[in-house]
Amino acid sequence: MSTRNLTLLTDFYELTMMQGYFNNDNNSTVIFDVFYRDNPCKGGYAICAGLEQVIEYIKNLHFTADDIEYLRSLEIFDENFLDYLREFRFSGDIYAIPEGTVIFPMEPIVKVIAPIMEAQFIETALLNILNHQSLIATKASRVVYAAKGGPVMEFGLRRAQGPDAGTLGARAAVIGGCIGTSNLLTAKMFDVPALGTHAHSWIMSFEDELTAFRHYAELYPKNTTLLVDTYDTLRSGVPNAIKVFRELKEKGKMPEKYGIRLDSGDLAYLSKKARKMLDAAGFPNATITASSDLDEYLIDSMVAQGAKIDSWGVGTRLITSEDNPSFGGVYKLSAILKDGEFLPKIKLSDNPWKVTNPGNKKIYRVYEKDSGKVKADLITLEEEEFTENEPLLLFDPLATWKKTYLEAGSYTLRELLVPIFKNGKCVYQSPSVMEIRDYCKKEQETLWDEARRLVNPHNVYVDLSQKLYQLKTNLLNSYASKTHK
Repeated sequence: MSTRNLTLLTDFYELTMMQGYFNNDNNSTVIFDVFYRDNPCKGGYAICAGLEQVIEYIKNLHFTADDIEYLRSLEIFDENFLDYLREFRFSGDIYAIPEGTVIFPMEPIVKVIAPIMEAQFIETALLNILNHQSLIATKASRVVYAAKGGPVMEFGLRRAQGPDAGTLGARAAVIGGCIGTSNLLTAKMFDVPALGTHAHSWIMSFEDELTAFRHYAELYPKNTTLLVDTYDTLRSGVPNAIKVFRELKEKGKMPEKYGIRLDSGDLAYLSKKARKMLDAAGFPNATITASSDLDEYLIDSMVAQGAKIDSWGVGTRLITSEDNPSFGGVYKLSAILKDGEFLPKIKLSDNPWKVTNPGNKKIYRVYEKDSGKVKADLITLEEEEFTENEPLLLFDPLATWKKTYLEAGSYTLRELLVPIFKNGKCVYQSPSVMEIRDYCKKEQETLWDEARRLVNPHNVYVDLSQKLYQLKTNLLNSYASKTHK
């Protein structure tokens, strides 16, 4: 997937706008921001993912002879513009928040600084890549949080919306906290654990359940997990699994890992009954894995009920983010270079949260020094500098009377946007997926529990510096005065 030429993975109007810029001799350097307005799943945060695929896309960005011929066949693009496209490459700068980072609404997760034809063209692909993987990584983090330390395996390939969604979605799910995936292509491409047991068809292909279990145990002596719900979980499946475990024990061939999987019925009830049966038979170390259309809400409920489930296989509702199928990231122009300075641009709306933040910006994450927890994010203009040695006054940009005063030395700061491309050259090395997963786990630990709860979470503040707030206010007032003249 990483070697495909995705240059035409774009909306038609990106090229029609490019031709308009070209014919008007307009290729000014501009700044576009990628951000989103609402946390998915009505949560308190999101997880940024997909940057590695953005890098691959930008590196491979070029129009082939076949692409040019196709565009010519549309009879809308002139030859001078098509000649320009033959040599088209990305030559600008890109800054981004690293994958696995906790992110919040309205802050730039990617900043593109480039000639407008280049910056405009890459909009659709960037949003496609970042929206999907950030959505699945966020969903996975919620599922893993609900499991309260129980390992979560991603099992969603067969229900994903196509090969790319299944493969890159599994990548994102591992970033969000899953321990591995059933998707072998993902496991191979990104060097993550491949996981799985067997299906009901394995059991049904033998003359009886016990024989199927015995053969499976012979084939996989190091990790024997038996699916026990093909016929009758408590009357047949679990007793037959216990019988096989006893036979292995008598032969001195107990697996390093062994247990059962439940895939239907009342999983909380069945797990409690199965746990008692396994313990009574002398197998307290046998694990119980559960699957069957799980999500964070079902897992949270079962954990609260005292279900005896050690690990979870989560598929459809994770890989599709069933309750929230889109992320909602947008790509907005925020500044245009003129006479050596970036002139701020703003998009207005009747909806206050749709009004964009203008100018060339950066983000500081503000942590409480004692706890290491996130206090707020502060969006500032690029030239502004803040230091931990001075007091910091934060205020809500919509409800400005809400203020937080931080004493000097009581907080720490971290800049979030890092350089990815400079002058068209990649200057960033993506970590491995498992390294991003470890980083993401630490990132989530910087959140207060109130921001991680599944229902009605606390919203982390994303504030504007006084200078940026004043710039935004001045632009709003200037447009308002022009409108009413």
